[in-house]
Parts: sequence; C-alpha cells; structure tokens
Amino acid sequence: MGQGLLGTGYFCLMTLIKSISGIRGTIGGVEGHNLTPPDVVRFTCGYAHWLRERFPSELPTVVLGRDGRVSGEMVVGLVAHALMGCGIRVINLGYSTTPTVEMAVSGLGAQGGIVVTASHNPVEWNALKLLNERGEFLSAQDGERVLELALDRWLHYPSWDALGSIQSYEGGYLKEHVQAIIAHPLVDAKAVAQRGFRVVVDAINSTGGLAVPLLLEALGVKDYLILNKEPMGRFAHHPEPLAEHLSETCLAVRESGAHLGIVVDPDVDRLAFIQEDGQMFGEEYTLVAVARYYLKHRPGPVVNNLSSSRALSDVAGTLGCPTYSAAVGEAHVVAKMKEVGAVLGGEGNGGVIVPDLHYGRDALAGIALFLTALAHDPKPLSELRSELPSYELVKKKITLAEGVDTAVLLRRLAEYYPKERVDTTDGVKVNFERGWVHVRRSNTEPIVRIYAEAPSAPEAEELAADCLREIQKILEDALSL
Repeated sequence: MGQGLLGTGYFCLMTLIKSISGIRGTIGGVEGHNLTPPDVVRFTCGYAHWLRERFPSELPTVVLGRDGRVSGEMVVGLVAHALMGCGIRVINLGYSTTPTVEMAVSGLGAQGGIVVTASHNPVEWNALKLLNERGEFLSAQDGERVLELALDRWLHYPSWDALGSIQSYEGGYLKEHVQAIIAHPLVDAKAVAQRGFRVVVDAINSTGGLAVPLLLEALGVKDYLILNKEPMGRFAHHPEPLAEHLSETCLAVRESGAHLGIVVDPDVDRLAFIQEDGQMFGEEYTLVAVARYYLKHRPGPVVNNLSSSRALSDVAGTLGCPTYSAAVGEAHVVAKMKEVGAVLGGEGNGGVIVPDLHYGRDALAGIALFLTALAHDPKPLSELRSELPSYELVKKKITLAEGVDTAVLLRRLAEYYPKERVDTTDGVKVNFERGWVHVRRSNTEPIVRIYAEAPSAPEAEELAADCLREIQKILEDALSL
C-alpha cells in the first residue's frame, strides 16, 4: 500500500501548532505540547531575528496587540520583553483587534507586528499571529525561516547598551482604524445613520466590546445593545460564532425587536449576523452579502477559499465578476487576491478582506459595508437572505490519533473519487455537479475538517457521511497491517 499511514504525523492531541496561521496552543502543561512561557520566548526571538535579517541596516519596530484572554497579559509581557532583549523597538497597543494591529503596522511605519490571540479557539488557548512590514501574515517560506531561527541555540543577542524599548500606544489604534473605514468611498455613514438601525452585538468578552461600539457611533448608530462587553477574557460561551453557541444572543435579537445582531470572534476578524427573527443569517453568507453590494459599485475579481460556499461565485457571476479560490488561510487568500488583482476577498468563516483598507480579514470593515448595503436596500435581513443563492453547508471534524500521517490519508482519500474533479491544492476537495466535499487538516487546531455543501441539507450530509465512511475504512485498513 506504499507509504505507511501510521508514520510520523502532524497531529497529536494538544500539541503545539506551528503553521501559516502562527504559533498556538493551550496555556500551561508540558513544554512542546502546549504553549508555555519558554515556547513564547523562543518563537518571539526567532521572529525578532528574522526581522533583523530582513532589515539589517535599521532598528526594527514591532507593533504588539492582544485580545481579551486571561492569559493575554502574561503572553504580551513575555513577547514585549523578549523583543526588547533582541534589540527591537516595541509599540504596545494593549487591547486591540487583529485587523487593527495589521493596519497599525503600516500606519505607524513599523517593520512587523504580533497579535496575541487564538482567534476563535476556546479560552484555554492562546497564540502568536506574526505579521510582516505590510501588516500581513507571513508567507509559508518566511514562516519556515522563523521556525528555523526559533530552534537555533546559537543566535546572537545585543548587549545591555543595545537593547530595544517598549512604549504604549493609547487607545490601541482603534480610533484610527475606524476613521479609515468611515473614509472608504463605499461606506455611507450618512445613509446608515438615517436608517436608524437597532442592533444587538455579542462581543464575546473580548476586544470587540471596545471596537464595535466605536464603529457604530462613527456610523451614527445610536440604538445598540452590547452583550458580553467587558474584555475580561472569560468568554460567556464558545467563541466561534456558530449557531449552536449563540442561542441567548439570537433570543436577545428577537425579543428586543432589533433589525439585526452582530457577532464577532475574540480578535474581531470573523463576523456573523443574526436576522431580525432570531435566526442566523449564516456565517458563510457574510462575504456573499458584502460582495453583492461591493461588486455592484466596484466590479472586479473576488477571491475566497476552497472551503467557502459556491454562493459567492453565483453572486459574482451575475454581476460579471470572476471568482477564484485559494487554500484555506488568510495568507493564501491574500496571495491569490494580489495575483488576480481582486477588489474583494475573504473566507467562508465570516472573514471579509477589503484591499483598499488592508490585506486582512476585518470584521469592522465588514460591519460598515453590510450596514451600508442594508441602508441602501431597506428590507428585513431575512428577506435579504432569501434573495441570495441557497446552499446547505455541513461542517464536521475529527481528531486523529498521534502518529497518523495525514498526507497519506488524504492521498488515499483522493483515490476514492476517480471519476470526479479532485483539487489537491489544500487537502482534498471533490467537486460534484450539485455540490462538493473538502477534507483538510486545520491550520489552527489538531483536527481534520470535513466540509460538504449541496443545495439541500440531506444531500450535504450524505456527501460528508460517505467521505467519513471512507476515512474510517482507510484508518481500519492501516491498523490491520
């Protein structure tokens, strides 16, 4: 059967994850199997030396920000002082959001940035998201170099009189970020204010509680309720903005008579909406709805990832705009956007990328564009959703035992579909006439994800179930050898 499935694998329960999305793990435990203080310092120093290689003739500056997690203060302290010990000047934004830090890197003329956040992961996780001088996630090649340097025990460190410095930046650059969004030509704050929206926001006890109210006020939205506002990091529910985690928020939207609900994740790069009837608008449809408005006024190519709904290409196609897909992960989507000259991009997890602002998923920009679209087309959110192409997306995930070689697993899975259009750009995506199934290892968790989409839920469920049955068979065959 060729290369063994049970070789040296990528997955190990609670192992420290190093990927294009950064360095992340659970806080505490055994070094190397969780994100421990030595891990934080080691990878920060690797990043710092990568910066010194990249900018050998100047003293690099790094913008640092964090979400509201309990462990954030500890991790930020380690990162800031490790950077200082490497001769790096640090601008500490404190509480901020991932897209805000991304914008601050270029806005403050820095050479890099680090966001201390585990995004949608549960409260026990934290991570370092690493940015280059453009405020964008590192490429795979640059990320590999950082990892090499992090493991190098013979790095040179500056003497006592050449250490870096740490300065705080009041306000976390949030006001500057909001001002840039309001100034975008397709954001119409006047129309939003005149519409008189009533809004419920779930800020998941993180920095959305600071950023979203600033944006709403700038848009002229005065009637809003912020749930889970204080950024104390003990999340009121699981932070991934999915329907099963948002029952209380959905109820608050319906009972308050709000026009809509807005839900962000802890670092405010993912965005989901709740309809006036308390039903989820659908995280997959955040980018689709924004694109329908945006492409009418600024036509051009649009990019999503391979796990995103076909609804985007349907909407873009009716407006004469091509759609391209990239591997999952913001850096991959951004690279494809630059390659094809996309005017808009994002991912089906509620991420919207507006390159006129910056090349990063930005929930605040998504909120402003979405509310502008609603202000120009005054109808209930449920009616807007009914006008969009209708697909059902099923999301499954499995944790594999330590030692499973996922590359071999995915290759054998692709062989199961010899008559279909199979894309192996990122895992295995099988395209059928009426739908698709996509299987890939996660960039951010020790799991394999199985996504399936079709015009109806039973069809999508069957696509996922058939795929899961084949995965199980491959694993059983491997164990019987």
